[in-house]
Amino acid sequence: MIKNIKYKWVALTILLAIATPSNAQIDTLFGAIKIKYPQFLSLVNKNNLEYAAEKFNVNIAEANVEASRVFPDPQITIGANDNGQHRMQMGYGFSSELSWTMELGGKRKARINLAKSTSELTKALLEDYFRNLRADATLNYLASLKQKEIYEVQSNSYTILKNIAVTDSIRFKLGSITQIDAQQSKLESSSMLNEVHQSEADWKTSLLQLGIIVGNQKADSLYLPSGDLTKFDRLFDLNELITSAQNNRADLLAALKNKNVSQDILKLAKANRVLDLGLSLGVESAAVVTNIVAPTPSSNAVSAGITIPLKFSNRNKGELKAAEFSLQQADVLYQQTELQIQVEVRKAWFNYLTAQKQVRQFNTGLLADAQRILDGKVYSYKRGETSLLEVLNAQRTYNETQLNYYQTLYNYAAALVELEKTAGIWDINF
Repeated sequence: MIKNIKYKWVALTILLAIATPSNAQIDTLFGAIKIKYPQFLSLVNKNNLEYAAEKFNVNIAEANVEASRVFPDPQITIGANDNGQHRMQMGYGFSSELSWTMELGGKRKARINLAKSTSELTKALLEDYFRNLRADATLNYLASLKQKEIYEVQSNSYTILKNIAVTDSIRFKLGSITQIDAQQSKLESSSMLNEVHQSEADWKTSLLQLGIIVGNQKADSLYLPSGDLTKFDRLFDLNELITSAQNNRADLLAALKNKNVSQDILKLAKANRVLDLGLSLGVESAAVVTNIVAPTPSSNAVSAGITIPLKFSNRNKGELKAAEFSLQQADVLYQQTELQIQVEVRKAWFNYLTAQKQVRQFNTGLLADAQRILDGKVYSYKRGETSLLEVLNAQRTYNETQLNYYQTLYNYAAALVELEKTAGIWDINF
């Protein structure tokens, strides 16, 4: 009997030695295009389709500036007359007239100024669009790095549980543990595999999103970003950030440009109330009249005239009032944008400091402690000194600590992105 027990423990020890941890066989096969953050951001600037569409707004605005320089087109009127008295030989005639509207009150200059200020507003809005796009793209890049770390944590945990399940099946065959214990370890391993599959899908989904952002989604490959989530430690002064935001934020510049546009709209509305003059120059030709009652030789007559419109519509001041209210509205919106920017910078500042403290809390040894506890529990379990439940508890604690760590790292990096976006600065490079 004693020899039989010794034989089992010797065999179990040999098998445990053989059952060393191995990588989980997870499907991660896909074409990978390795990309670094500066290269990624360059592709976003060049190839992002939504940004490319926004750039056309600038082209359209510049074309409108060119279109605003045109003068009113002249008109040519050509006519003919015949009185139908062929028996009386009354003859016939031709007439032609060239007319042109001469704009007064500086309408053309007001239109050009409005088109120019609108073009400047469009450029500011495009700059603000890229400011937000750059931040959103960076957050997606960071999210893909975080998902990769989460996937690796889940995969490593699955590897540990899988090896425990293999070992338990051997121990069950040797009679060291019950069948229920062996089945439970196998069940825990299978449950962890499902979590690995889900984290893998989340990771690949985040990689797909990167392809959309750079405007180049390949059917057989994904962009695989590289980077370190621990490289986002910065020191800032809140007052300097607020000053920077007030000086550099593109949306505040756009709000200022919007005031200029409203002023030019008002000037154009006032100019449109000034009378225009219609100038005309005509020539009339009459054929010879040969009847005996009133014979008349052929003749040519030249005429010139000025047309003065009667602008009864000026009694309606709706357009002028609308322009004045738009100007007041733009001024209020500018003040609101200034206030909003200050609040956004302060909120981003507080979030950044909070995330910074949370990351430093992890650096006090939490990760190492969780790893040591898990290793100790696994080692004791293999020696039959502890239960599977204790191993699973240690495994869950380790997983939660690791996942919280990478989520906190991501939150820290995201807080920095938000802070620099709101402050109108950008020195992120990793």
